[in-house]
This record gives sequence, structure tokens and C-alpha cells, in this order.
Amino acid sequence: MTTSKTSIFILLILAGTLIFSGCSNWSNTARGAVIGGGGGAAVGAVIGKTLGNTAAGAIAGAAVGGTVGAIIGQNMDRKAEELERELDGVTVQRVEEGIALSFDSGLLFGFDSSALREASKENLRKLARIMGDDDETNLMIVGHTDSIGDENYNLRLSERRAQSAASYLIEQGIASSRLQIEGRGEYEPISDNETEAGRQENRRVEVAIFASEEYISRLERAQ
Repeated sequence: MTTSKTSIFILLILAGTLIFSGCSNWSNTARGAVIGGGGGAAVGAVIGKTLGNTAAGAIAGAAVGGTVGAIIGQNMDRKAEELERELDGVTVQRVEEGIALSFDSGLLFGFDSSALREASKENLRKLARIMGDDDETNLMIVGHTDSIGDENYNLRLSERRAQSAASYLIEQGIASSRLQIEGRGEYEPISDNETEAGRQENRRVEVAIFASEEYISRLERAQ
């Protein structure tokens, strides 16, 4: 790598770090206007520390920056505020030009089960209601486990749990074409699996919400 390319790469990493650690109160509108393709990749590495890499990558990969990014950011700001008001026990993060939701899998599922708890379906119903009238977004659902037990079994369990959440959202009216699912098992921890508190954080289902390619194309044509 040449000196000039190295310098640019370092600047992108520093920019990403400053955006998310030094300017955490920025709205998605502001972030969308600043983050472009190269910057999005650098920032994706930063947010991967608080989200699984799969969910973080989905959001970072959809970031376009500029005026289009600012418009998308405005829409995401409004959606995130509504989700924060309506959802109980769910962590809502505004990330770049998207939204990341993290559900404690223990609230969604029983031990070693991929069947949704009846009490937990209310949050998914609310999510479907809020996002159902918005065909400008896609959703990626990612299941995660802690590291207790067999690695391959955990991967399959996380896939089944992601599929269960997606199937229920489809029942509530979300088009299947807007949904993607991933099971990541124990591969993307966000905390220490050596402690019960850490394992609890790692047992989660994430939902990454980001602009659809069709919506981005419409906005770009309108510029």
C-alpha cells in the first residue's frame, strides 16, 4: 500500500471513530450526509463492536452518503423514535443510515427453543405495524447464541430462531421479499462468554433496518 493510500485509510478509520464515539448524539440525518462508501466501510468496523458483524455490515453496506443519505437518515430518525417509544425491553440504536434492534433472545424464546413466547410476540407485532407501511426499507434478522454447548448446534438454533421471528413478521404483513435471515450462532459475541452476564448479552436476536435498493435508486434519480 502506498503512503498516500495508507494515509487515506487511516483518516477513514479516525473519521469513523470520531463520528460514533465523539458525536454519538448526531442524528442519522447528519451521519447520512457525512458517511460515503469508503467511510461506511470504516465505520462498519467500529459499529461491529456493539452489533454482530452481520447486522452491522448490512447497515454499513447500504449506506450511500450525500444528499440521498441525508434523506434516508431523516426517515430513519423518525422510525427509530417511534420504535423506541413502542418497543419494550428492546435496544434501539441509530446506526449510519439505518436502525439496529437487539432483542434479548430469552424474552423471545424459551431455553433451547425456537418457538416464540406468546408474551414476546407483542414487540414483533409492533415492529410489523411500524415498518409494515414502509416499503422503502429491508430488514435483516440475525440470531446469536452464547458459546455454551456444541458450536454447530448453536448455529442451527440461531438460524431457527431468526426464521421464527421472520415467519411471524410475515404473518403480520411484512412482505417476505423485504426480509433476510442469518444465524450466526456463537461466532459474533458482543460480550465475554466467560461470565453469565456476558453470555446473556450474547444470546440475542438482532434486526438490521436499512434502505432498499429500489428506494435508493428512486432517490438518486430524483436528484
